[in-house]
Amino acid sequence: MSTVVDAARNVYLTVRGRDVSRRTIRGHTCEVNAVAFFKDSQRVVTVSNDTTLRIWDVQKGTLVRGPFEGHKDWVRSCAISPDDKRIASGGRDKRIIIWDVESKQMISEPLVKHTGWVESVCFSQDGKRLASGSQDCTVVVWNTETSAIITTLEGHQGPVWSVAFSPDGLKLASGSSDCTIRVWQTVNAEILNLFEIHAHKNPVRSVVWLPDGQQFVSASYGTIKLWNPSTGGQNGLTCTGHTDWIRSLAVSPDSSFIAAASDDKTVRLWSTKTHRNIGHALEHVAGLLCVAISPDLTRLVSGDNQGRVWFWSLKNMLKQHEVEKRLKYEIIEQQKPPHYQPAVSTPVESISSYQNTLSTNRTQPSDHDSTINSSETPEASSSKSRSSFDFPVVNTTVRNSGYSHTSEALLIQEVDEDGNHSDSYANRSIAKARIFDWDNALRDAVKSISIRPSLMGYISKGIALCGCEQLWDAMEAFDLASVFCNRDPTTIDILLLIKAVALFNASRHDEALRRVQDLATTCQPLDTLPCRVVESYLRVQLATIDFHNGHYSEAADKLTASIATVTRLFLHTAHLDPRLKIFTRLFGWDLDSLWQTVNERRCDAFLHAGRLTEAVESHQYITSMIDDAAKDSFLDWSADFKKTCAERCVVKAHEAVFTSNYEVAVKLYSAAITLDSSNYSLFAHRSKAKLGLKLYAEALHDAEKAIEFNPSSYIGYDLKHEALHEARRYDEAVMAFKTMLSKLENASDSQMKELRQQYGSPSEVEDAIEKTVQSYLGSSAPLRLVNTSTGRLCDRQAQTNSFKTSAEYKELLSSLIKRPHRQTESIKKVVKLYFRWVMLSHRWENEKPLLHDIGDKVVYDLDPVGSMVKLQTFCKITRGAGYLWAWSDTCCIDQHSNSEVRQSIKSMFVWYHNSALTIVYLSDVPPSSMSGALADSAWNTRGWTVLELLAPKIVLFYQADWSLYLNDCSPNHKESIDIMQELEDSTGIDAQTLVTFHPGMTDAREKLQWASTRVTTLQEDIAYSLFGIFGVDLPVIYGETKQNALGRLLQEIVTQSGEISVLDWVGQSSEFNSCLPADIAAYRSPPCIPSFISEDQMQASLLSLQDAIAMKFASSLYARIGSLSPPRFADRKLHLPCIVFPVTEVKRRRNSGQVACPTYEIKANGLQDLLITTDKLVSFSQAKSSRQPYLIVRPWNRHDLGLSDLEDDAQSVDSWSEPGSPSDHSFSGSSGDNEPVDSESHSRTLNLIVRLGQPFSALLLAQQRGGGYKRIASDHHINAQVKDPTAVHDMMDLRTLEIL
Repeated sequence: MSTVVDAARNVYLTVRGRDVSRRTIRGHTCEVNAVAFFKDSQRVVTVSNDTTLRIWDVQKGTLVRGPFEGHKDWVRSCAISPDDKRIASGGRDKRIIIWDVESKQMISEPLVKHTGWVESVCFSQDGKRLASGSQDCTVVVWNTETSAIITTLEGHQGPVWSVAFSPDGLKLASGSSDCTIRVWQTVNAEILNLFEIHAHKNPVRSVVWLPDGQQFVSASYGTIKLWNPSTGGQNGLTCTGHTDWIRSLAVSPDSSFIAAASDDKTVRLWSTKTHRNIGHALEHVAGLLCVAISPDLTRLVSGDNQGRVWFWSLKNMLKQHEVEKRLKYEIIEQQKPPHYQPAVSTPVESISSYQNTLSTNRTQPSDHDSTINSSETPEASSSKSRSSFDFPVVNTTVRNSGYSHTSEALLIQEVDEDGNHSDSYANRSIAKARIFDWDNALRDAVKSISIRPSLMGYISKGIALCGCEQLWDAMEAFDLASVFCNRDPTTIDILLLIKAVALFNASRHDEALRRVQDLATTCQPLDTLPCRVVESYLRVQLATIDFHNGHYSEAADKLTASIATVTRLFLHTAHLDPRLKIFTRLFGWDLDSLWQTVNERRCDAFLHAGRLTEAVESHQYITSMIDDAAKDSFLDWSADFKKTCAERCVVKAHEAVFTSNYEVAVKLYSAAITLDSSNYSLFAHRSKAKLGLKLYAEALHDAEKAIEFNPSSYIGYDLKHEALHEARRYDEAVMAFKTMLSKLENASDSQMKELRQQYGSPSEVEDAIEKTVQSYLGSSAPLRLVNTSTGRLCDRQAQTNSFKTSAEYKELLSSLIKRPHRQTESIKKVVKLYFRWVMLSHRWENEKPLLHDIGDKVVYDLDPVGSMVKLQTFCKITRGAGYLWAWSDTCCIDQHSNSEVRQSIKSMFVWYHNSALTIVYLSDVPPSSMSGALADSAWNTRGWTVLELLAPKIVLFYQADWSLYLNDCSPNHKESIDIMQELEDSTGIDAQTLVTFHPGMTDAREKLQWASTRVTTLQEDIAYSLFGIFGVDLPVIYGETKQNALGRLLQEIVTQSGEISVLDWVGQSSEFNSCLPADIAAYRSPPCIPSFISEDQMQASLLSLQDAIAMKFASSLYARIGSLSPPRFADRKLHLPCIVFPVTEVKRRRNSGQVACPTYEIKANGLQDLLITTDKLVSFSQAKSSRQPYLIVRPWNRHDLGLSDLEDDAQSVDSWSEPGSPSDHSFSGSSGDNEPVDSESHSRTLNLIVRLGQPFSALLLAQQRGGGYKRIASDHHINAQVKDPTAVHDMMDLRTLEIL
């Protein structure tokens, strides 16, 4: 007789031989590259190399919309938006078009970015994004509402054949010809590369996600693989069966199976659970390029390379799948690897598949398994633990074989041998029910009852009827079973529990649990142990159902709630109660391993729910509680669990690091370490996360653990360096970094050696710091400074040494050895911050502490007498303000070194300007002074204090007791309106200039006036104090006269800038040059400012001159003035361009009484008569002498003449030409006489004449016998004016005079 298994195979093969209904249409003229279903399952869209898209009616096989025309070449891919209103297509023309389904029109202009064929497109779940993969090796994500590019994802080394968004839209998978899959994740609106999978040996042609998002699938040459999207690990076995390239994949909406279309001319279906082929292959006549499954699971559509579209019915194939699942159950189970457990469980379709899973979890039959032998007259017993269900085993072979197809075959043999034995049919009914063959189970139960009604006969019938979902009849069968209980309470209670379990298995969960609870209440206060065990088991089964339906979090919570009860029952060995054996025999309950199963399943539920730390805690619990007898099976499960859980912890921790959620990352890495405590990379990752939380001591501990487990790796030392650096243990950090470098240098891996090149060596960084320090100190800082921390004077070498021992230096060194590309700016920033210094501005006193007075002593230890108190207090205030360095002129300059003094004088402005703060000490301003005391202070009269006030950016004024002036505690008194206004009133320097002064030669006359009332101890210092203000670099020559020092300064100003306002003074002439003053005080009087001409006055003057002057002469004058060279000095002689008015008569006026200087009446050609007071003149009349010893001159000044805005005359100082010789240069020709005059030049000429007609500040020059001229000084400004502005010829005498 053939075995049942053989019979099952025969039936299965018979079913496989049936044809599956199909329809074929010629949809396109050439290859059909892609197909997609609409949500109504009634329409599909196809795209083809014929450049069109078409929409078909699936039921009728007719075209309902199309063709869609717009692509210029083959259409390679398509996707339908979630709302079914749009279709996206990509093609060989490198473009993507989004179509409106109803109108067949493009919604927008084609999307253009790719430089290669667009092989794949897909919409996100919300339809707002579109991903495209191309042969240009990139993935582009588009905004479908704006057509803008969100991001371009690069990383693949070959064409991208497939892209797919996860169901939640947070991840994107891409498959490429480089044989890899990349999974990208959206983090904070950015798309990041989560991980890369080397998926197949050949190019990846298709990637799709399961609708539940728990797995994704890839296809290549002949192989299909399922992947875990959290870890990147493969789930289960590889699906093999195709013999050529698999071009396209589709997944059923319920995630239960996959369809694959191949060049081998077949479509095959694969179970996502078993990874095995479902039914027979769907044969085609040509190679296939695409496949799709309808949302209602009724149809499958495929497209081939000859333009055909194939429509298939899935009904028969799914029926075949059910037959296979039932009849090949044992074969499939035997082919599973030991301890097989899919990484991700998928929802089951029915309670029957759930029960099937429960059954397959049992790898060994329980000790309580046996064939059930019912009796109508049970053994009488008063023990409450005995019932009508306790009978001896009648067939040990059946018991030992378990309830499988083999046991079913034995039971069939038993029935054949004794066809009238009711127990045999009841036993076989139970066996068939155990494998969910409900129809045959019911047939055997009915047969058993027909032979002889019995307790087990009706129980088996009730169970079978529940399986057939005939619940009313099932309850009747259980009621009839109670007739055979002989009124035994224990038997009745057990029967009621069996009835509840059968209801539970029929998906009546709430009712079943209510019945068990009601029974337990009724049994109180009698024994309720069976009720409690059954309720616990059913609650565990409820959690298991949630687990298999993908509700992992709910399953975990339910299992957690059951743990305490199950543990308590097992501690009291309740599972060994004989009354409970019947549940093992009837339903396959494995009570012996229930505690272990519950705990393991809870771990798995937490794992799949993503509650990873709870999963690890649960694993620790079961590890600590498991007994020795169960250790072997537990360790096998535990190894797989720890591996998977640790991988997921790491992936989730990485994601947390991406979002800077370091606290979560640390918890997850810690969980992974609990599972794998010797993995150095886990400690390294956790160390990095703890650095993000600034837990430096803990990060250091983890880094050292990473080194302990893998001392040859550089990673641990790298992290150790970072942890020590952040903990400010810089010396140790540098040592750790040196060790890391040695690991990289000694590595055989070329990548490690390349990594070494990215880092600098400590010596290189030290050299760079040294150079930056020397450059900074040499160009910006004083030669000596007082270290306010130690109180010692330090030269630049001592300052550098102090820096090298500082925490700032060590921190800089430790940070830069890892980031050499950031050296220059980082070093400058730290050096500038460390060497901030504070300058002291004060009045010298008789006994001032000098350099040799301090020497190598500590300032704070010196006797606090005289000016030493001032220095000590200054240093203390500087230190209290957070500054390390202080400068005071008395002790920080070696007064015995001329070169050092000269260098200090020349650098003084720069030092004050670059200081972090300047403290002004007002020794004569008493405490609590009112406003005005600063203006009255002697400090405000000193020459050097002009520089010390203007140069610094930040200034604080201190009174005699070192309290802040006006009690103004603001950080910068230059921001005090009251103080700046007081200084403006007292110095004549406007407040804005006091705050924002910049050195230079502009407004030279005004700057000289600022210093005109100041005094210095050394007479030449009044000029030296202005070097920095004017920005000149002149030698400091102590011992020279003040006239010489001032003359050299004024000479430099004129020579560099051409500025002649410095000639505007009243007083005595200098021996340096007669055009310059003998003393700075000559600038006290206000400058001579030309009268302002309003626009109306200018226009009136222009009109009056329009017809009154000879334009020929005026134009010539304009041209000559524009060609004059700027003033310059040579050998102390001033070469001054000017308009000359020869003096025709000098007549002394008679003065009454005694006067210091006589007054002279002067007449000059073209000028109105003048009065000049001086003692340097001699009466003179042109009528009596042929010589003209005197000249009135108007110095040439572009600004005064209004020529600065004239384009054709605009010249920079650098472009001015030098005169050919030092002699006078007279302009007597008229180079421009014959040039035409246009309207613009006419207007400029008239403007010039108007300006020349205004009063001006003139110089009186006396001709010298040896040649040249000298200026005759006056005690008043000489104000002159031409007689007649129209008499242009009177102003044509232009010369460059040499003034001695």
